[in-house]
Amino acid sequence: MAIRHNADDQEFTTTRHGYEAELAYARPADGVIDFTHTFVDEGLRGQGVADELARAALDFARKEQLKVKTSCTFMAGFVKRHHAEYADLLA
Repeated sequence: MAIRHNADDQEFTTTRHGYEAELAYARPADGVIDFTHTFVDEGLRGQGVADELARAALDFARKEQLKVKTSCTFMAGFVKRHHAEYADLLA
């Protein structure tokens, strides 16, 4: 599945079979990215789409050497479930 990063809108998105999903973020100037909201259309739920968005977004944070905040409850849970992979990114 193709994940697109739209820096102007501060979001990661994907479209599949006409359904959309997005992971929004805010990027304060202090080197921290805050993942604020995840949305997945009904037609894509239960297929791991949100997990793929999360991985792409966290890979971006790592590449850009950003620390991560998770205001979004989905992202907070994802990072908690995958703590060994992403603990070093947490602000």
